[in-house]
Amino acid sequence: MGIGSGLNGARVLVTAASQGIGFGAAQAFLEEGARVVINSSNAERLDSARRSLEPLGEVHGVLADLRVPADLDRLLEETSLRLGGLDTLVYVTGSPRPGVFLEQEFADWDAAARLLVVSPAYLARRAAERMLAGGSKGRMVFLTSVAIREPIPTIATSSVCRIAVAGLVRTLARELGPKGIRVNGILPGWIRTGRLDQIMQDSSRRKGTTPEAERAALEREIPLGRVGTTEELARAIVFLGSEMSSYVSGALLPVDGGLLRSVG
Repeated sequence: MGIGSGLNGARVLVTAASQGIGFGAAQAFLEEGARVVINSSNAERLDSARRSLEPLGEVHGVLADLRVPADLDRLLEETSLRLGGLDTLVYVTGSPRPGVFLEQEFADWDAAARLLVVSPAYLARRAAERMLAGGSKGRMVFLTSVAIREPIPTIATSSVCRIAVAGLVRTLARELGPKGIRVNGILPGWIRTGRLDQIMQDSSRRKGTTPEAERAALEREIPLGRVGTTEELARAIVFLGSEMSSYVSGALLPVDGGLLRSVG
């Protein structure tokens, strides 16, 4: 018997899915037969993404700002109404602007903490309530970054605040495991997205080089010799968000081409 994902007909919510990593994850779940709700705070991008994904299966779009509590409540409510419940939550979010520590103001830290600490924790609670009410043996997958293991100087707010997601994953795995809900995290390395372009442009400006030179230098540091794709990252997300990982909970999985040097 082959190894199946068990996702056919599964009810999946992917946040920040109008482009980049979230879009790739939504696409992968649809290809496995899941029914998917995607989210964005940009109405035009959300509608475009939904139309692009529709040929793959049942997909709905919900406009919501992940920084606004009322929007998070409505996102879970509309997801449950459209899908009839929730089996898998995938939390993806945008990132704070690049910058070293001494460039960050109070407002920068406040915004980063809301997006990368408070919002995922609050959404996890609401998702868990929905899963438990529906009797689902649910799954949660939180996207964080390799920067929580080895901080990246030019993205100070992200390096600091995303560490909280690791604590959230371990806390929820212990608390929700006995209730049948598994919680895991993924530590993406350098993935081919607009965020990578943004960081390379910022780095080249600081060093007086070019984005192309910065990317080439970066790829020399990656043992596999290249940045990853959203499709490659999506495979790991589907693994943790499906029954293929039925005995995995509380894990933090690097998907980085071997970039991390640290052990543990």
